[in-house]
Amino acid sequence: MQMMELFDRLYPINRSITGDGVRETLRILNEYAPIAQTEYPTGTVCFDWTVPKEWNVRAAYVKDGSGRVLIDFSRNNLHLMGYSAPFRGFVSREQLMAHLHTREDLPDAIPYVISYYREDWGFCVEHRRLPEFTDDWYEVVIDADLADGRMTIGEGFIQGRTDEEILLSTYVCHPSMAINELSGPLVQTFVYRYLLERQGDLKYSYRFLYVPETIGSLLYLSRHGDDLKRRVAAGYVVTCAGHDGGFTYKRSKRGDTLADKAALHALERSGKPFKTVEWNPFGSDERQYCSEAFRLPVGSLMRTMYGEYPEYHTSLDDRSLLSERSLQDSVAMYADVIETLEANEIYACTHLHGEPKLDKRGLYPYTGGTRSKAEQRKVSAITWLLAFSDGERDLIGVADKMNAIGGMNVTCRELREAAEMLKAHSLLRRIAGSGSEAEAEAAYVLEMQARG
Repeated sequence: MQMMELFDRLYPINRSITGDGVRETLRILNEYAPIAQTEYPTGTVCFDWTVPKEWNVRAAYVKDGSGRVLIDFSRNNLHLMGYSAPFRGFVSREQLMAHLHTREDLPDAIPYVISYYREDWGFCVEHRRLPEFTDDWYEVVIDADLADGRMTIGEGFIQGRTDEEILLSTYVCHPSMAINELSGPLVQTFVYRYLLERQGDLKYSYRFLYVPETIGSLLYLSRHGDDLKRRVAAGYVVTCAGHDGGFTYKRSKRGDTLADKAALHALERSGKPFKTVEWNPFGSDERQYCSEAFRLPVGSLMRTMYGEYPEYHTSLDDRSLLSERSLQDSVAMYADVIETLEANEIYACTHLHGEPKLDKRGLYPYTGGTRSKAEQRKVSAITWLLAFSDGERDLIGVADKMNAIGGMNVTCRELREAAEMLKAHSLLRRIAGSGSEAEAEAAYVLEMQARG
């Protein structure tokens, strides 16, 4: 129950795009995986946006004429509109109603409402409770600070054998909600822990961002976007990862990147139900990472996604909607995607004059007839690799060919094992690395083809 225990520590914290709630959340997550905090002062410009004032709340409530507390921030932090300005005074019922937010379609839910960039105040309450507000006057207290301060971004990093990076990004700016807030940081942090156990044996480097949604990713891109363009091979926004529903994959804006191919490869071979969603300008931080100046290969692997479960953005998005099992399943699916990325390579066949004689190399049985499923699978992998390893198609591409044409649901990792066997017999050559090394490998393949 380790993930749910962490959930219970994080759930009550009042998070927003700035403030002590973000710092406390990152401090707790840092107990599970190393996360450095970087802060940017109010007024920092990030493209068309500016870091706002910092917001922290001590108390907020509404009392009726008899002094009875009708709304109390301490009971549920969603009762206070996010970024409400400090206020203390008496207001009429008409004035209070103008600052009160409900969801008529969900009468038992406290809605999640924010006003980051226009100074205002407000409260949120269950729609069914409106008949309780019968007095003419009410005492309103919002004991909060909205002043120059800082915005906090969390970042973790694991160095791999290469400088090419896999980016995982999640947000830490929503208050007490389960699926739409905490499932992302929980799953990302436990994927991070999984990769820490493999440290020293990773091809890619891995970067983990914990940002305030939208402005946080923009802020990071404004400082590090060019570096990400050079280094990121694939990336995913981790959100809505705790529901018991099937998986959802939202493609990158380009739609056919390594991120897309690896995620779909893992999902198709998982045996679990999933659906694919095309990129669109609504959602989470993939909107910023895929914007035209960057066009990063970033998709989003979710379960039931935002907006597709009725409790979204309300107090009903609570602990009852997720479980240790669903969170662990999401961690396992991300691990499968990552193992696919780690196994994926491009090879070129070095034997260009027909098929090589495999039996004399111990790669094919001398006797024909019936073979075990394991032998059949191995032989199929070898023959498909020799046929389709052209120096351009990667292992994911070969696996997809095998599945589409041959009906074999082989994994990228299985093909990697077979490819390394062929490489050991000098029948395949790996096109690896970047820059001059890759150019040298490609030149070799062209030379071999010319000789053929």
